[in-house]
Parts: sequence; C-alpha cells; structure tokens
Amino acid sequence: MAEQKDDLSYEEARDRLIEVVRTLEQGGTSLAESLALWEQGEELAKVCQRALEGARARLDKALDEDPSED
Repeated sequence: MAEQKDDLSYEEARDRLIEVVRTLEQGGTSLAESLALWEQGEELAKVCQRALEGARARLDKALDEDPSED
C-alpha cells in the first residue's frame, strides 16, 4: 500500500479490509502472502476501530453538550 494506513479514511480502510478478506477466503496464496495479507488486515481493522472510537467520542461529546436536555 502506497499510502500510510493511518492516512486512510474509515471507508477506504474498510474497503481495503474487505478486499484482504476476500483474497484470503479465495485461497491460492502462499503462506508468506497469506501472512502478509493477515497483517495488512489487522492494521486496517485497527484503523477502522480508531475511526469508530473517534466518531463515538464526538457523538458522546455532542450529546453531553446538547442544550435541549435542560
């Protein structure tokens, strides 16, 4: 991957993760290739998780600041 994984948006990381999973499920890759794909998938999953956690934090903050709750 040319870009840094941390520079990917959630959607880009998710789409790449889907491709990694499809490739692994299809089989036909060597052990070394499969391990490399697995490692890529783990990193992409972390990017997605961080993005979701960030979105949750923003949502929680927005809800905490909601003036309509008073």
